[in-house]
Amino acid sequence: MKYIMFPLLTLLISISITAQNNNSPEAKAATLLKKMTLEEKVGQMTQVTMAVFAKGGWANEDGSLDPVALKKAVVEYKVGSMLNTTAHALPVETWRTIITQIQDEVKNTRLKIPVIYGLDAIHGQTYTLNSTLFPQNIAMAATRNPELVRQAAKVTANELRAGGVRWNFAPVLDIGRQPLWSRFPETFGEDVYIVKTMGATAVKAYEEDGLQNPTAVATSLKHYLGYSASRSGKDRTPIYLPEIELREYYLPQFREAVKTGSASVMVNSGEINGVPVHASKYLLTDVLRKELGFEGVIVTDWEDIKRLHDRHNVAVTPREAVVMAVNAGIDMSMVPADYSFYDLLIEAVKKGEVSMSRVDDAVKRILVMKYRTGLFDNPYPEPAAFANFGKPEYQQYALTAAQEAMTLLKNQNNVLPLSKNKKVLVAGPSAQSISALNGCWSYTWQGNDDRWYPADSKTIYQAIADKIGAANVITTTGKGFDNLMNYDAAAITTAAAKVDAIVLCIGENAYAESPGNTRELALPKEQEDLVIAAALTGKPVILVLTEGRPRFITNIEPSVKGILMTYWSGKKTAEAVADVLFGDYNPGGRLPFTYHKSMGEIVMYDRKPTEEIREVFNDNVGTGYDPLFAFGHGLSYTSFEYGDILLSKNTLSVTETLTASITVKNTGSREGKHTVELYTRDLFASITPSMKRLRAFDKISLQPGEAKTVSFSITKGDLAFVNDKLKTVTEPGEFEIMIGDKKAKFLYQ
Repeated sequence: MKYIMFPLLTLLISISITAQNNNSPEAKAATLLKKMTLEEKVGQMTQVTMAVFAKGGWANEDGSLDPVALKKAVVEYKVGSMLNTTAHALPVETWRTIITQIQDEVKNTRLKIPVIYGLDAIHGQTYTLNSTLFPQNIAMAATRNPELVRQAAKVTANELRAGGVRWNFAPVLDIGRQPLWSRFPETFGEDVYIVKTMGATAVKAYEEDGLQNPTAVATSLKHYLGYSASRSGKDRTPIYLPEIELREYYLPQFREAVKTGSASVMVNSGEINGVPVHASKYLLTDVLRKELGFEGVIVTDWEDIKRLHDRHNVAVTPREAVVMAVNAGIDMSMVPADYSFYDLLIEAVKKGEVSMSRVDDAVKRILVMKYRTGLFDNPYPEPAAFANFGKPEYQQYALTAAQEAMTLLKNQNNVLPLSKNKKVLVAGPSAQSISALNGCWSYTWQGNDDRWYPADSKTIYQAIADKIGAANVITTTGKGFDNLMNYDAAAITTAAAKVDAIVLCIGENAYAESPGNTRELALPKEQEDLVIAAALTGKPVILVLTEGRPRFITNIEPSVKGILMTYWSGKKTAEAVADVLFGDYNPGGRLPFTYHKSMGEIVMYDRKPTEEIREVFNDNVGTGYDPLFAFGHGLSYTSFEYGDILLSKNTLSVTETLTASITVKNTGSREGKHTVELYTRDLFASITPSMKRLRAFDKISLQPGEAKTVSFSITKGDLAFVNDKLKTVTEPGEFEIMIGDKKAKFLYQ
C-alpha cells in the first residue's frame, strides 16, 4: 500500500503546486494578456490626471466627475491608471465616490480591467482633507529613528486605502547633496546610509501587510536615478554625473529598496550626461531590470515622454519620443493631460517601431500590480479600511515624530529652555503661518494655502500661548507667511521692551518642485533685518528655523543666543517647537545634512582628504570642511559621555563580523534621547577614500546617571566602495572607527 501511496501523494502535491502557480498574479496576468487587443494593452500603459475627466477640468473644486469625459477615458481610450487631484485635497468620502464612479465605468468595458489610482502621499495622505501629515523626509532623517518612518508609512497607507487609493508615489529616495534643489526637503538628507535605511523601512512598511489587504499600498521608488544631482540646483535641469559617483551615492538606496520589494519605480525627469533617463535603456533595462532585478512597473513622471521631444530635443517627433521611452523600458506613461501617448504608441507598434513583445512585457507588469493590490477581487473602496482614517492615536504619532525631529543647533549660555514665567515676543513670518510648518505636498501641491489645513492646526504663536498663557505672549505678526506685518522690524524694537526674550520664527514658506527654485540660499534681506533689529534690543533672541533646506544664516548667527531647526515637521510642528523651547521635551534631533556657511563652501561631511586641505602659497590650510553646523550636529538639554571603543577583534577577514561596542552615559540632570553614530574611514585605498562615512546608528534613551552599552556589527560590505572599474569592492588595509569623540583602528585582510 505504501508503495502505491507515495507516487499518488507526489502527484497530488504536483497538482496542488500547479494550481497555485496558475492562480498566481503572474499566471492570471498572462492569461488575461492573451485576450487583449493592442488598443486595450496600450490603454493600460496610459495614465491621465483627474482634470481630464473632472467637471470643469483644472477649475474643478469638488472632485465631481464629468460622465462623458470619464467614459471617453475608460471606455474609448481604455485608460489603465489615473492620478492626482485638481485644485486641492478632497474629503475622504469624496475620494470613495470618485473611485467608485471610475470602477463603475470600468464595467462598461469589454474586459472590465480595473483602473489603479495613484497619489503623491509624500509625508502623509497629501490630497485628503484632515489626513495626518507627518514631518517631511528631511525631518524624519533628523530623528534617526526608522521606527517613526515605519509608523508614518503605516498611517499613510491606512489613510490612502480608506479613500480607495492603492498606489502611492512614494518614498522619495533621492539623496540631498545639492542644497539649492527645490525637492531637497523630500529627501532623507546627504548620507547614503540614512537614505538607504529610511527608504527601505518605508517600502517595507507600506507593502509588508500584503497589497491585497486594506492596510497596504503599492509604492513607487522615486526618482530613479540621480534626480537630485542637478548642476544648477533647479528642478528638472541637466545632471552631469560620473558613473562612479552615481553608483556610490545615488544607486545603493534603490538597490536596497528593490531588494526589500517595491511595486513600481518612477523615473528621474532630468537628463544625465545629456541622456534623458526616460530614454536610457542602459539605466532602465540594463541596470534597473537586469542588474538590480526589479520586476515591477516603471512609470514616468509628469509629461516626461513628451519632453524628450519638446525640451530635451533628443526625439525629432512626439512619436519618436514615445518609441524611445517604451523601448528603453518605460511601462506606463504619466501623459497626463491628453491621450497623445495612446495614439502615438498604437501607431508606432503598427509601424514596427515598438515590438508587441515589449508592449506585452509592460502590460503584464501593470496587470500583475493590479492583481497584487486586489483590484480584480474588489476594485471599490473597502469598508474594512474606512475606520482606519483619522484615528486619534495618529496625532500622537505625528507629535512624537515632530518632537524627535527638532534639532537644537545653538544654545549659548543655556538660554534654552525658557522659563514659562517669562514674557516672550513671538515674531517673524513663520509665527502665524501653518504652511511654513508643513511644506510641500500638504493639501495642495505647493502646500502654501493655509485654508485647506485642518481647523485644529496650530501656529507657533498659538502653541506658545497655550504653553505659557496668552498673557505672557505678545506678537508683532499677522496670519500668513507673506503678511506685511511680519516684516516690521520697528515693531519688534518697540515690543521688545515689554518682554524677557524674543522667539523669532524665520525661514521658508512652503513650495514644491520648480516653483521652489531659487538663485540664492541666503535668507531674504527682510528676514535678516528682523534678526538684526531683534538682536539690537539686547533681549536674548532664539531663532526658530522653519525651512526645507539649509538657508544661510552665517551673518546673523553670532547675534542670537539659541537656534532651533524645525524643518517642515508636519501637523504637530508648532506643538513640538513649544515643547522644546520651554523644556517639556528634550531635543535629540541630528542634522541629516551639512549646514553650510556660504555657496563657496558646499562640501559634504564625507569629503575627500583632497577637499580637507587647501593649498595657498604652498602652505597647507585645512579649511575644506568648515560648516556653520556639521552633519550630525544636534544639542541636548543634558550631556552624554562616551567610553572607549571596544573591538571584538583587531583584524577582520572576508567572512567574519567585527563588533564595536561603546558605553554611553547620561552625565546631565535630565532624561534624554541620543543617537550613537558609527563612522569608518579607509586610511588608504585605490580610490581616494572619504574622511568618514556613516555606517550605523542607534538611538537610545538614558535617564540621568544611566549608562548603556551600544554594539554595532561590521562586515566587509560595510567598508566597500566603488572602484575605478565600477565594481563594489573592499580592499585590504587599515580602517578607523569613529564613535562620538572616540576612535579605534582595525585591519581588514
